[in-house]
Amino acid sequence: MKAKNEISKERKETVETAIEIKQNNLEISQNLLEGRFELYPENRRRSVNKVIYQSQYFQLVYNLNHKSLAIESKGDLIYSAIPYDTGRNYIQKASIQAILHPNETRKYIESHENNLKKYLALSIFQLTGQRVALDSNEVKRAYQQIFADPLFEMQVLGRLMQHDETGPLSANLAGKFLHSENRKTGISPYLAEYLKFVVEVTQNLPISTDGKNVHLLDSAYEQTKDNVYLEQSKNLALSSQSDLEVGLENLPVPLKVEIENIQIAEPIKEGMTKPLLKSNVGNQLRNLRKNYVAHSQNPKDLEQYFENVHSTENNNKINVISDIDSQDGKLPFSNPNFNILVGNISDSVVSDSKIQGIYVIGNHELADILSEQKIFSKSQWDDFREKEWFKDLVLDPDQAWPKLPIGDNYFYELIKEELAQNYPKMKILNNESVIYEGVRYIGLTIPVALAKRKKELQNFIAIELKRLLAQDKQIPTVVVSHAPLFNELSMLSPKSSSYNKSYKCAQGILSLFEDFNIIGAIHGHHHIPASSGQSKMVKFSNKNIFVVCSIYSKINTGFELAKLLPDTNMEKPLGLKEDKN
Repeated sequence: MKAKNEISKERKETVETAIEIKQNNLEISQNLLEGRFELYPENRRRSVNKVIYQSQYFQLVYNLNHKSLAIESKGDLIYSAIPYDTGRNYIQKASIQAILHPNETRKYIESHENNLKKYLALSIFQLTGQRVALDSNEVKRAYQQIFADPLFEMQVLGRLMQHDETGPLSANLAGKFLHSENRKTGISPYLAEYLKFVVEVTQNLPISTDGKNVHLLDSAYEQTKDNVYLEQSKNLALSSQSDLEVGLENLPVPLKVEIENIQIAEPIKEGMTKPLLKSNVGNQLRNLRKNYVAHSQNPKDLEQYFENVHSTENNNKINVISDIDSQDGKLPFSNPNFNILVGNISDSVVSDSKIQGIYVIGNHELADILSEQKIFSKSQWDDFREKEWFKDLVLDPDQAWPKLPIGDNYFYELIKEELAQNYPKMKILNNESVIYEGVRYIGLTIPVALAKRKKELQNFIAIELKRLLAQDKQIPTVVVSHAPLFNELSMLSPKSSSYNKSYKCAQGILSLFEDFNIIGAIHGHHHIPASSGQSKMVKFSNKNIFVVCSIYSKINTGFELAKLLPDTNMEKPLGLKEDKN
């Protein structure tokens, strides 16, 4: 029998060999894609985003800076005539799932029958001013029409995915849920052209796509059986390995024939409406949007009228979640394993005696704790009562956020003590660290991103990180904070109104990331929907680091962090262990 250290060495060599092969394969694949640049003359004018593949309406582009791929619609194509329609990524994802898993997606829609009938009744009211019952003939007919048109069914599927991730919809429901009105939106012909393109491009290039993200596949894709991402890709993303036989049978015959024959040079001619083009309806559409009144409502105000059809349980080994903002005094999910709660968990003084793991403090925790009269009346707050930010926390929390003290203030230790009573099995990390299964988690108290006080905040981050990292440069370390540390380790898009371009990493912090084995960062705060991706890899401090931002919704009850963590080959402690450094 081999000694344990011999097995570990052998396994390490096997893993290193596999990584080397994978990197070589990816390099070959990237060279293959880059070799296509010369096929498209417009690439001479494109310094960053190079066209790799294109049809009349879509193109696949390769970003030289980020080494990433994206499918874009070309300038003249209109996705939807509905003003400010935010459902495109959901509907594209839905279309791919519908051809990969037609039976499962039909069941998904049917499980939402009551919610759909509410949408249909509201759609009829928005269109006609007539209120109808959920069991009326009008609603029943509208519900059946969903399943009579596969391209419309995909759209409804996408709208339900959006509903489950971001909350109930309220604006322009007729165009989204009534077949008669949807025909005017142009989404169905857009979707037909999109499906033709993604099937064509995935058949001809080593890529996969889930309807939003595009990934380059290496040549070991078919053989690899133990890679979590690749296995998930086979189920959730379209690639050359996908079985489309059943899914294509459900499509309109002209579209099915063109996809099967892979003819994408011309748009569909027979039995399908042509896509809406800006060159044809641009002025008309601009006028419509100029005079449009959305009449939309906050999804949280509508949640009480819709039912949750999904399980609130998950079995993630290491479950990351943030920004629940619970309103009813309890956690809306359960997980029996290790949880990482990344702040803004409660707006109703939640307590839970069973949940285990770690918890970092967000801004909502502050106002939430002080809203409890028994807690607020304690003398421990007396030193803060005359401070402006404290008064605002009690009376008008939104005014308090930019005034909050930096995270080394004793105030946060008192908040921690109150939280600990509500979560007896959780370790509340107020600028502290713990080790769990060979990985060190550093929890920093950053309730909000104080971009205008960047120097003060990042000085605090540098001091606390240096103290908590101590001298241990080998242990894999993950930094957890409610607000992101800085732009480079944030899931926030630079296009977001919340993005502050000056909130960049200070040099003192960068050197710590270079010197220590920091493998990832976790944050919340910006309410990034799951559809935008809950994790990404970034190149930072000369190494690849993961960033996770997991926002709660009824369908997204947490992100599985374990798949991003390395096998440390370290002695794994039983349960949670506090890092005394």
